[in-house]
Amino acid sequence: MEQQTQRRTKRKSDNNKYSKDAMSDMRHSLLRRDALSAAKEVLYHLDIYFSSQLQNASVPNVEKGTIELVEEFIFHVPKERNVQPKRLNSLQELQLLEIMCSYFQEQSKDAVRQIIFSTLFSPQGNKADDSRLAMLGKLVSMAVAVCRVPILECAASWLQRTHAVYCVRLARVLVDDYCSLVPMSIQTLKQIFSASPRFCCQFITAVTALYDLSTDDLIPPHDLLEMVVDWIFEDPRLTLVTFLNTPIVANLPLGCLELTPLAGLVRWCVESPLSYKRNRKPSLSNGHGASSKLSSEGAGEGKGDSQQPLYSKLHLSVLQILMMVQVHLAEKDLYGRFGLLMFEHVVQLVEELSRLVEELNPLNTARETELSLDRLAQSLQVAMASGALLCSREDLRPLCSRLPHNNLLQLVLSGPVQQPAPHAALPPGFYPHIHTPPLSYPALPVHPAHPALPVHPTHSALPAHPTHSAHPTHPAQTFLPGMAFPYRPIR
Repeated sequence: MEQQTQRRTKRKSDNNKYSKDAMSDMRHSLLRRDALSAAKEVLYHLDIYFSSQLQNASVPNVEKGTIELVEEFIFHVPKERNVQPKRLNSLQELQLLEIMCSYFQEQSKDAVRQIIFSTLFSPQGNKADDSRLAMLGKLVSMAVAVCRVPILECAASWLQRTHAVYCVRLARVLVDDYCSLVPMSIQTLKQIFSASPRFCCQFITAVTALYDLSTDDLIPPHDLLEMVVDWIFEDPRLTLVTFLNTPIVANLPLGCLELTPLAGLVRWCVESPLSYKRNRKPSLSNGHGASSKLSSEGAGEGKGDSQQPLYSKLHLSVLQILMMVQVHLAEKDLYGRFGLLMFEHVVQLVEELSRLVEELNPLNTARETELSLDRLAQSLQVAMASGALLCSREDLRPLCSRLPHNNLLQLVLSGPVQQPAPHAALPPGFYPHIHTPPLSYPALPVHPAHPALPVHPTHSALPAHPTHSAHPTHPAQTFLPGMAFPYRPIR
C-alpha cells in the first residue's frame, strides 16, 4: 500500500515537472513571436490542453502556469518586472477579438468552450484583472453586435458565478455601447432576446444591481428601461430562466448576483415614483437661482412622468411573475423552504423608501408616496402568498412602522379577517357571544327538578260588584318631540 502511494506521488511529481518544463519551453517560444501571433498560439494551446483533460476528468485542473501564459501573452501583463510588455494596437486587438469570436463559434463542445472562457476571463484578484475585464467587455459587445450565441451563453455562465462587482462592470460597458454611444443601437441589443434568453436573464439581473436608484446617476436610461420592460412583458418567465435551469445548493456563492432579478425589479417599481421626484428638489430655498432651475426641474418632471407608464407596466409583470413562482417552487420541492425574494431585500427596500420619504418631505409628494407604498403592499402580499417571500406579518409590522400610513399596506400587514361561521336555525335576536358563557368560565351545573306543588281547593264565587258611573274623559296629551320622555325603567 505504501509502495502504491509512493508511486502515485512520484508520478504526480514527474507530471508537474514535465508540465513546468513544457510551459517554460512554450513561454520562451512565444517571446520570439509578435503580440498577435503569440495570443493566437496561446488560444491554440488552451484548446488542445483542455480537450485532452476533459477526456480523463469531468472537471479539468487549471494550472497556475496556464493562467500566467494567458495573462502575459493575451492580456500583456509581464511576468518579470524588467520585461517590456508587448502591446496590441487597435487593429491587432480587433483581429484578436475576431479570432476569439470565430473560435468560440466553431468549437462544438460546450464544456471546452466554458472552461476556456472561464480560464480567460475569471478574475484572479491581481493586476491583470483590469485588462481581462476590458477585453471581456469588448468581446461580449462584439458578440451582441454579430449575434454570436455561444459567446453569449458563456457570458451568461460567467455572470452567474462571478462576483457582482465585476458583473456590474460588464453591464455598464454594454449599456454605454448600446444606450449611450451610438443612437438607436439599442435595437441591436433587443434582438438577442430570442437568441439567448439565459444571457438576457443575467443581463437584467446585472443592470438592476447597477441601477439601484440610489442617486440621480443610477437611474436606468430610458432606452434600457423600455427594452427590459418589453422583454419581461412579452415573456415574464424570462426572469426565471436561471432559477429554472440551475440546481439549487444549500449555500449559494457569496457576493454573486441573485438567481433572479426579482429583488431589483421590485425596487425599480417601488422607488421609481419618489426617485424621479427627487430630480425636481430645489437646491436653494431663499429664491436665488430659481430662474436657472426652472428648465432643469421642468425637464426632470417631464422625464419622470414619461417613465411612469413603463414602471406601471413593469409592476404588473412583476406581480404576474410572483404569482407563477409558486408552481415552480413546488416542482423543485422548494415551496416553503427557499425564497426567491429574501427578507434582507425587503429590509433594505423599506429603509431606502423611508429615507426617500424623509428626504422629500418638504415637497408635495403625497401622490408619489401613496403610489410607492401601494406597490410595496401589493408586492409583499403576492410574494408572501406565492412563497417567494418567506416571512410573517409579525416580521413586517415593526419594519414597516417607520413608513407613512397607507391603507393598503395596513390591510396587508393586518392579515385576512376571519368571518365567523353562520349559525343555522337560531331565533331572531339571539347573539351567540352573549348567550354562550365565556371560555374561561365553566358552564353552570344543571339544577335538579323541583317536586310539583299540591293542588289548592277551589273557592266559592264572589258576589258581583255594583256598576260605577263613567269617569269624565281627560284631554289628550300633545306630543312634543323636543321634550325628553320622563319615564325611566327600573334597573
